[in-house]
Amino acid sequence: MLGRLLRPKHVVSAHCDLPCGVYDPAQARIEAESVKAIMEKYNANEDPVFRTRALIIKEQRAELVKHHLWVLWTDYFKPNHLEQYPQLHQLFWEATKLAGAAGGKGQVDVAKADELLAKIDEIAKIFWETKAA
Repeated sequence: MLGRLLRPKHVVSAHCDLPCGVYDPAQARIEAESVKAIMEKYNANEDPVFRTRALIIKEQRAELVKHHLWVLWTDYFKPNHLEQYPQLHQLFWEATKLAGAAGGKGQVDVAKADELLAKIDEIAKIFWETKAA
């Protein structure tokens, strides 16, 4: 009797954790653009106080890039996407590495920031293709 009362009346399913529309790779891109801009400002300025502040902010933004990428990877993309786009795992691995110690967090090389932005663009292209399907 209790089991029957507690049983849901409707069973629903969704592609994502919430109805679609809450995920967007633009969040990662915005933070990656900030990382690149900070790198450029850091490289153009010799003031040690400014540079220290820039590094702190750059690392925070790079961590946010990783966060937004991992939310997409773990919450939005599903096994059927990986079947359709077998390069997804590698793309996310490379992008998060470029946001981390090998890139955004670990150095001030603007070329690495450009590589990160290119990976995010590849992920975004796939993301929007899956949304259209």
